[in-house]
Amino acid sequence: MAVPPNTDAAFLREVDEELRRDQLAKAWRSYGIVAIAVLVLAVLGFGGWQIWRAQQLSAAGEQGETLSKAYEDIGGAHPEAAQGKLTTLAGSSVEGYRALALMSQADILLQKQDLRGAATKFSQVATDASIGQPFRDLALIRQTTAEFDTLKPEVVIGRLRGIAVKGNPWFGSAGELVAISYLRMNRRDLAGTLFGQIARDPDMSETMRQRAVQMAGVLGVDAVIEAKDQKSK
Repeated sequence: MAVPPNTDAAFLREVDEELRRDQLAKAWRSYGIVAIAVLVLAVLGFGGWQIWRAQQLSAAGEQGETLSKAYEDIGGAHPEAAQGKLTTLAGSSVEGYRALALMSQADILLQKQDLRGAATKFSQVATDASIGQPFRDLALIRQTTAEFDTLKPEVVIGRLRGIAVKGNPWFGSAGELVAISYLRMNRRDLAGTLFGQIARDPDMSETMRQRAVQMAGVLGVDAVIEAKDQKSK
């Protein structure tokens, strides 16, 4: 006599498979569209980034050309023609071009003896945290140079003391301003020490070192022999 199939077990398997199919269908309806959307957005995002990057590079190239033409105008004694180009670049989102444009504008103002206007331009670079620190330090030195006659020596020292240290790329320029400010405060000892450090620094230009040697000598610091020894090394 044949054994009848276990209908209960077969039925349960069918029900289980149906439930699984139903769950998959629900999951697809719930999450499949989201998954497609995420994938599409990712592709569009990557494509958009590529387009944005290409636009940035293109814009940077155009700005570089504009800066070059501005320098040609300056070199050709046409500063007014350069000003329009530099004004545009001064609002650039590219930090390097923005800094160079502002510094160039300041130089043009210096040629016109507009010290206050030049100092303002230099200050914009010096206080811009997005610009590299060496460039900001240079702008601060040049701002201070433009304002030097109107500043108290304590202000100059407070601004530049952190730059006027051996190892800083602008040690010489900042050091001279700080040393002169010490002299204005009648601190000949501090001024002589700083001039001596500049004179002994082998990385200084020969002109700056000779100037520092002379100033150190006037202040009682014999840096001549030390400077020669340092140079021979």
